Amino acid sequence: MPGGVKSGGAGGATVVVILAVVGIGVLVCGGILLALLLPAVQAAREAARRTNCSNNLKQITIAMHNYHDVFNALPPAYTVDAAGKPLHSWRTLLLPYLEASHIYTQIDLNEPWDSPRNLSVSSQMPMVYRCPSDPSAGPSSTTTNYLAIVGAGAAMEGSTKRSFADITDGTSNTVVFVEAAGSGINWMEPRDMDINVFVSQYGTPAAGKLVHTGGGNVALADGSVRFLSGVTTPQVRQGLATRNGGESVMLP
Repeated sequence: MPGGVKSGGAGGATVVVILAVVGIGVLVCGGILLALLLPAVQAAREAARRTNCSNNLKQITIAMHNYHDVFNALPPAYTVDAAGKPLHSWRTLLLPYLEASHIYTQIDLNEPWDSPRNLSVSSQMPMVYRCPSDPSAGPSSTTTNYLAIVGAGAAMEGSTKRSFADITDGTSNTVVFVEAAGSGINWMEPRDMDINVFVSQYGTPAAGKLVHTGGGNVALADGSVRFLSGVTTPQVRQGLATRNGGESVMLP
């Protein structure tokens, strides 16, 4: 009996050691498997966020088209007061066409966007103006990721209203909206991306960082959304940004 007890104790210890080794092996293999799968999971999540971002831009361009149907013109890049001072962004003007009339009715269009009354509305930024891939775009952020290309020759030219008829390069060849991270622009603010900055500096921090790996989503005047590489040449960007430059440039 004593011998049997000793033998059983040694066998029990052996089993414990084996189980411990097996457990460690399982943990190691699980860790390796997780490390192998993590990049694929992250890539899948980013692909989903990029699709959501594209859908945001699609909704914005549909709203732009609906605005054009009502006013026979694109929204101006910004509205101005009697002295020519910018008051409100196109993003504010599109609110009724983005199912956000409840926000639009709270804004006094006769006061600047950052007046005490209007600034209190800025916390209600519609999610459609935020790209889910931007790590800085938290739930409480009021900084937009979607900017219009503005300036002489662009589809949106300051406070001057343009129509689709003015886009003689073709609506499928002219970029109206682009996305950027770290723009520092409040969604109600009448400030966007100057056409010269887009042409010469797109893809650099000076023009807002690229939100997605390798480039960003852009919306064309015809309502389509395409992915623009961050390494496109200034010549291509010039052709895409102008509404009547006579260039024959198309996104691949």
